Amino acid sequence: MRKLTSHQLAYLLFRVTQGINFLGHGLVRLPKINGFREWITGTFQYSILPPVLTSVFATALPFLEFALGLCLIFGILTRQTLIAGAVMMAFLILGSCLIEKWEFVGFQMIYAISFFILLTHLENNTFFLGYRKLV
Repeated sequence: MRKLTSHQLAYLLFRVTQGINFLGHGLVRLPKINGFREWITGTFQYSILPPVLTSVFATALPFLEFALGLCLIFGILTRQTLIAGAVMMAFLILGSCLIEKWEFVGFQMIYAISFFILLTHLENNTFFLGYRKLV
C-alpha cells in the first residue's frame, strides 16, 4: 500500500468521520422508526407540507442516512454519495425553514458545509472502493 499524503489522509479521516456520523444517525433511528416518524410528522403538523409527504420522508430518512454513512466510510461511489448527501441536507434545511426551527438550520448548515468541503476536495479521495470517473 502506498503512503498517503497529509491531504489524502485528512480527506480519508474526514470522509470516514462524516460517514460514521450518518451511519450513527441511521442506526439509532432504524430500531425506533415508528417513533421517529411520529415525531417528525408531529413536528411538521402545522407546516404547509402534506402529512403523507412528511411521513414518507421520515420513514426513508434513517435508511438514507445509514446508506450514505456506509458509502462514505468505505468510499463507495464517493462523488455520487456526497451529492446525494448534499441534496438530502438541502431538503432538511428547507423543512426546518418551513417550521421556523432556525437552530436546526444552523446545525444542518454545518453538515451542508461538510459535504461541500468533501466534494470540492474530491481529488484527495485516493483510498476508496467503487468507481470514480476523473473528469
